[in-house]
Amino acid sequence: MKTTTRRPGIWMGLAAAVLAAGAAHAAGISPHATGSILREDIRWSSFPAFPKRAQLAVLVGDPAAAGPYVVRVSVPAGVKLMPHVHPEDRIYTVIEGVFYIGIGDEFNPQRLVAYPPGSVVVLPGGTPHFHWARSGGYVTQVSGTGPLGVQYVHAEDDPRHK
Repeated sequence: MKTTTRRPGIWMGLAAAVLAAGAAHAAGISPHATGSILREDIRWSSFPAFPKRAQLAVLVGDPAAAGPYVVRVSVPAGVKLMPHVHPEDRIYTVIEGVFYIGIGDEFNPQRLVAYPPGSVVVLPGGTPHFHWARSGGYVTQVSGTGPLGVQYVHAEDDPRHK
């Protein structure tokens, strides 16, 4: 069994995000090796499919490739992610803040459900949904099987086209 520990210099080199066509392409710890990442070693990057202030960190795997991945998403206060879908099933774990998510293909604040830290939300692939950092910033950890994909319900909401 291989053991891997990533520290700042090594992690920074391995997790430098190369983003193309709106899909994350970065390598985290291999899902086939024992390893760890300390909170202070997590490296955040912008992600073209997110609003400018939101960030993504790849922790495990390569979300652009077939196979398991774990990423964290950091969204500052007030930022909205308009209705979108992912082709892959996802499991969200709320790490910090309150995660507001609504189901549907139109942004509707009345459909938002608030999930505090420690909550787990399961979202099957193809489910239209939206987020809002309504009461402050939040961080979620997302687990899935890649490749990771993001398709906005309304093309004009896609930050990659602005």
